[in-house]
Order: sequence, then C-alpha cells, then structure tokens
Amino acid sequence: MTNGTPSPKRPFWLEKTLVQMNAQEWESLCDGCARCCLEKLEDSEILVVSYTNIGCGLLDVNECRCKNYTERKRFMPDCELLTPSNIAFLKWMPSTCAYKLLSESKDLPDWHPLVSGDPQSVHTAGISIRGRAIAAEDAGEFEDHIVDWPR
Repeated sequence: MTNGTPSPKRPFWLEKTLVQMNAQEWESLCDGCARCCLEKLEDSEILVVSYTNIGCGLLDVNECRCKNYTERKRFMPDCELLTPSNIAFLKWMPSTCAYKLLSESKDLPDWHPLVSGDPQSVHTAGISIRGRAIAAEDAGEFEDHIVDWPR
C-alpha cells in the first residue's frame, strides 16, 4: 500500500507455481490455440518432430476445442495429458504455450486471454490454428501436411 492506495494484485500465474495452481487456474492457462492438438510426425532416427496442419480426431478445427475433452484419453490414447511434472519434458509443445512458458519462468504474452481479457485474442493475434488446420478425416497422408508455423 502506497499513499493509502492498495497495490494491484498480481495475477495468479505470477504468484503460484504450476504445482500450486488449483484445477480451475490450471485449465485457464490454456489459451485455446489448439497447436498442441495438431498431429505430429516423429523421425525416430534423428529425433525430430514435425507438425502437420491436421487436427487430432477429436479436435473441432474451427472452434479450436476438443469435442470430448473430459474423455479424450479414452478415445485418443496418444493424447498427452499435461501435468506440472511432464510439461518440461514435452519438447514438441509449441513455444507459445502458457504451460511451457510458465515452466520456463516466462510470463504470458499480451495476446493470451488471461492477459487481454478477451477469449478471441489468441485468434485475432494469429496464434491459433483457426483457418489453418484441417480435420483428420479430411487429411489423407499426414506426410503431405507438414507445416512449420506451430513452433
């Protein structure tokens, strides 16, 4: 408090570690970009992961949301459930991901909905997959859909 004016409260993501966050705070970190929900191809010989512009089978590519989030692991066994303990090891996570940024002690970007106050800001900023991805059932060969923009 300075001159009788309370200092502004710092946002929870600057006050807590990922481990300290409650479920609501954790889920709110997702900006809705859906970059992590794009199909990826891994070259096991050189350990390189390539992104495609193909959404996973449960992803609504227009809404950038999972069609069955609560049961996604049941329907998509390869879906990686993010946790505070595994986020640092998931090298394929996009560099813009809030979970990744916070695990690296970085702040959220201005376009993140928690910062901007606008859930559409991730789309307006051109960060999301909206308008750039296709549904899995429309894809054909994954190798034909390798892109470099999700990084």
